Amino acid sequence: MSNSLAAKRQSAAMGSGVGPLLDTFPDVERIAVLRGGGLGDLMFAYPALSALSAAYPEASITLLGVPLHAELLRNRPGPVSEVEVLPYASGVRPGPENGKATADFFASMRSRSFDLAVQIHGGGRNSNPFLLKLGARHTVGTRTPDAVQLERNSPYIYYQNEFLRSLEVVGLAGAAPVCLEPQLTVTEEETAAGRRITGAGTRPRLVMHPGATDPRRRWPASSFATVAAWAARDGSDVLIVGDDGDAPLAAEIVRMAKEKSATGTDTARIRSLAGDLSLSELTGVLSVATVVVGNDSGPRHLAQAVGTPTVGIFWVGNVISAGAMGRILHRVHPAWTTRCAVCGVDVTQVGWTAERCEHDDSFVRQIQPEAVYDDVCDLTATTPLLRGR
Repeated sequence: MSNSLAAKRQSAAMGSGVGPLLDTFPDVERIAVLRGGGLGDLMFAYPALSALSAAYPEASITLLGVPLHAELLRNRPGPVSEVEVLPYASGVRPGPENGKATADFFASMRSRSFDLAVQIHGGGRNSNPFLLKLGARHTVGTRTPDAVQLERNSPYIYYQNEFLRSLEVVGLAGAAPVCLEPQLTVTEEETAAGRRITGAGTRPRLVMHPGATDPRRRWPASSFATVAAWAARDGSDVLIVGDDGDAPLAAEIVRMAKEKSATGTDTARIRSLAGDLSLSELTGVLSVATVVVGNDSGPRHLAQAVGTPTVGIFWVGNVISAGAMGRILHRVHPAWTTRCAVCGVDVTQVGWTAERCEHDDSFVRQIQPEAVYDDVCDLTATTPLLRGR
């Protein structure tokens, strides 16, 4: 680190950012932000995108992301001007790589003459070389000790809240936080679609998402079914959401919940929407929900971003990286699992480069439905006034 940068960091240490808040770069008109991954990964980056937009109000922000990001942000008010879909590239966007497509992508991006490129996609082993190929005048981002340097760098340490990690990175570019958690604008069309899909009644709407990319983060179907049955018994409509891959699990939860329900009226209030919703429709459904219960996964993060109260099921390590910060609208149930239930291996050694055992047994099965449903009831009763509903 240069002496001048070290001095700037020391003088800025008490600034209003997360970590050092350095000077903004001059004459920035075009910003590129690298953040691939899934829906939750985009939500982790959103506070940083908002901070960049506020720090550089005249600049356009291009998100280098994936098709899901482009679909969600298309024509949506917010900090992102456009989304450019990443080519398949190792450690950036997994998939069948195509040399010509990658070369064409970089040629197109270099023609934009970005003034600032921001890397908030992992530790930088693959993403920093990728970012440097954009040819931006200035670069900031995270890096592990074995990753190439950018102009301004933040150390990548696995156990850090992802919202705060991204804010710490953009603080290196002089962007102070304007929010600590994502705030996504829901369109009128999405709200109307959410009400149409869920029904126009006055009953509370409990939305549940039982899926997760890592099967170890999934709460058992029987636990979701128990909460669904109790909510239907107490007068809520219960809707299970997810993508096509979640549809069999959602159907199983509906079946089990109906078996646990006492009356036909209860069972009529439980249904699956998994595999039936576009991303825009899902956003609308989440926005009109009374409470969302879900694993550590994209839809729960999206529900939080649109302002809906959530009850999250988390492995304790993921609470550090992905848990909601507040507790008025969001409740977190951590499972304090540190070893695989099958082979006993230490599961706290995590990250993209960490080895893991072959077992997919749930880390979170110990979380009790009673505790989760207590929070569902509390949020159902107390949050309507706070949300202006």
